[in-house]
Amino acid sequence: MSLSDILQSFNLSDLKWFAIGFAAFVLGISKSGIKGIGIIIILILAFVFGEKASTGVLLPMLISADILAVSYYNRHTQWRFIKKLLPWMVVGVLVGVWVGDSISEDVFKRVMALIIIGSIFIMWYFEKRKSVSVPQNKLFSSSTGFLAGFTTMIGNLAGPISNIYFLAMRLPKNEFIGTAAWLFFIINVFKLPFHFFVWKTVSKETLVLNLTLFPLVALGFFIGAKLVKRISNANYRRFIIIVTAIGGLIMLFR
Repeated sequence: MSLSDILQSFNLSDLKWFAIGFAAFVLGISKSGIKGIGIIIILILAFVFGEKASTGVLLPMLISADILAVSYYNRHTQWRFIKKLLPWMVVGVLVGVWVGDSISEDVFKRVMALIIIGSIFIMWYFEKRKSVSVPQNKLFSSSTGFLAGFTTMIGNLAGPISNIYFLAMRLPKNEFIGTAAWLFFIINVFKLPFHFFVWKTVSKETLVLNLTLFPLVALGFFIGAKLVKRISNANYRRFIIIVTAIGGLIMLFR
């Protein structure tokens, strides 16, 4: 089967092709550090492919964008935070594999939306605290890590959860982006076999689609990286909270 035959097998209208191309471009911008807009990608792909199938379509694109991000922001990575979160994220992914394989599409969508909205309230709480100290309780890092792992497997929605943690840790902009880039590169690669062999949401056909869309991912990343340089730390934090909240509400009520 030729490349064009594989792409035609998706039977997508021109509007849907435009939508997923736009989603790929936004993904690149998101992975450059303009976080919170990632929910737009999830909404578009869920509309085109369905909530669960869209997670497999998105994952290889996420990994390709992660590679760009870790290459660009590697020097800013704070590995001590990754070491705290990663083991618990692995546990969360494993639980998510089991749960996501046994619930309906409608429940899947509602869980995704409620997780996002709940995350916003927690993020808002940490932003409103007068104290500039950071949480040192191990329960905070372990529960955040578990929820991030669970939500990234359920719907590639760990962004809001990890944002809570990094905002609470008061990480500056570049350290925030660099640390998140490596964390999600590692966990997304870990998730890939489950999408191949358990959920079967990643296939040869979806990989060809991902390869076709990669130039738009790369274009979005390099444009986004230039935009990030113009955003102050304070405005960066506010932007993350506002955009993530809007996306969660859209998903819940659409």
